[in-house]
Amino acid sequence: EHRHVIDRLNVFPVPDADTGTNLFLTLDGVVTGLESVPDEMFRIATAVEHGALMSARGISGVIAAQMLRTVAERVADLDEVDGPALAEALEAATEAAYRAVSQPVEGTILTVAREAGAAAAETAGDGASLRSVLEAARGAAWDAVERTPVLLPVLHDAGVVDGGGTGFALLFDALLHVVDGRPLPQPTERWTEPAPAAVPSPGDAAGVDRNDPGRLVSPRYEVALLLRAPAGSIGALREAWDRLGDSVVVAGGDDEWTCHVHTDRPEHAVEVAGAYGGVSNARVTDLVVQTVEERGDLLEEPEASRTAAVAVGAGEGVHRLFRSLGAGVVITPGSLDPSVQELLEAVGSMPAEEVVLVSDRRGVVTAAEQAAGMADRRVAVVPTDGIAQGLAALRAFDPDTSLEDNVASMRQAADALRSGRVARAVRDAGSRLGPIREGDWLALTSEGPAAVTHDLASAGRALLERLLTDRPEIVTVIEGEDASEEVTRELVEWLQAAHPDVGVQILQGGQPVDAYVIGVE
Repeated sequence: EHRHVIDRLNVFPVPDADTGTNLFLTLDGVVTGLESVPDEMFRIATAVEHGALMSARGISGVIAAQMLRTVAERVADLDEVDGPALAEALEAATEAAYRAVSQPVEGTILTVAREAGAAAAETAGDGASLRSVLEAARGAAWDAVERTPVLLPVLHDAGVVDGGGTGFALLFDALLHVVDGRPLPQPTERWTEPAPAAVPSPGDAAGVDRNDPGRLVSPRYEVALLLRAPAGSIGALREAWDRLGDSVVVAGGDDEWTCHVHTDRPEHAVEVAGAYGGVSNARVTDLVVQTVEERGDLLEEPEASRTAAVAVGAGEGVHRLFRSLGAGVVITPGSLDPSVQELLEAVGSMPAEEVVLVSDRRGVVTAAEQAAGMADRRVAVVPTDGIAQGLAALRAFDPDTSLEDNVASMRQAADALRSGRVARAVRDAGSRLGPIREGDWLALTSEGPAAVTHDLASAGRALLERLLTDRPEIVTVIEGEDASEEVTRELVEWLQAAHPDVGVQILQGGQPVDAYVIGVE
């Protein structure tokens, strides 16, 4: 019930727009794993340990999972959990959480956990009951949450408390509900009063860049994965990832670890982890896109620069994705293809003397080239084969670089990405694969149809099989209007089983026609 409120809390050191969702998914995985477990402490504890390891997501989710694992380990051999046992387990869990984080920061979930554990231990020392220990821990946890903006200036500037700490404090409310029948608190927005420009930049320990609130800087990707490796190699992995990025968290034990890092080189992070053991369930999240999707007003007005970018694409989500990469967008109500006049107006609205015009469909190239020749400034066209290549090109865009250099780097980035799409046939037709019937799902690449099926998931898998060649590292799946949450889950599960060392990123494009657009780097 509180997940979306917590999602709107900016968490240091990056604006993780889904902290509440990550905590929910982490705990939901644990709960699901308990559904068929016998009512025996050891079996329950074992299930909690395994579920926490497998389900942990995001910084706060990984930290919470490590604490759950430690609590489970401490109580596994007990007949019941009383006040002193819980207090001892909470203190041990806090120590384990601090060890899991490469560079612990106060004013986060770590602070809340430490103060809750200390209060529990102090109360338990007087022989208090389980209820009294929980009351003490809860009170200390919420007091610590309220003080997180004092410890972290970035939270104070944004007018929020720490999201991970908020989620952890709610755990004590849930425990008191179970132990003593206390009512669960209702969601409240009282902790979230951000100023319009209060958006921390990823990796910016000083907090908000007030001079440029729309530009979110590196490291922009979150990489999370499971690693099977001996404990002796984890220190070396931490050091390697510390050099590669920040927000490094490695939690687990018994040669199984859940690992988390923020970096500008997600493919390299997965590759480095693979050097220390077996990688599986790799997930990649674009933190800048995630933040813009949460607060879609951030990048409406492009900043003045040497070179600007304008992107052509359909779908509200696609527009947000393009804006998150610093581009203006061409919105064409009622049509997928913009007119020359619409392209000219978009170019003319950009505060730069040079403009790169990026199209997500080669069919728009002719109109784009006509607009470039008629514009009142220098314009160059970068054609791409779909949304995925368009995003790849825009990731290489640098507003402080010349038009020529941008065109060269953007074309190179687009050409380095293999892409395809899944769409539904609107009429009967023939193909080299056989007859196509209206309503069939087509897996399409630049070479033509890769598969014709009656099933959306089958078409998605066929497209992935065609694209996943030559040591793939990152797969980006962009969901369109006709995408299905169930099919997306099937595709991700298939990917993680067939290619466990490949990172997966899911984006919401909302594009018409194509149920899925898939890019492989």
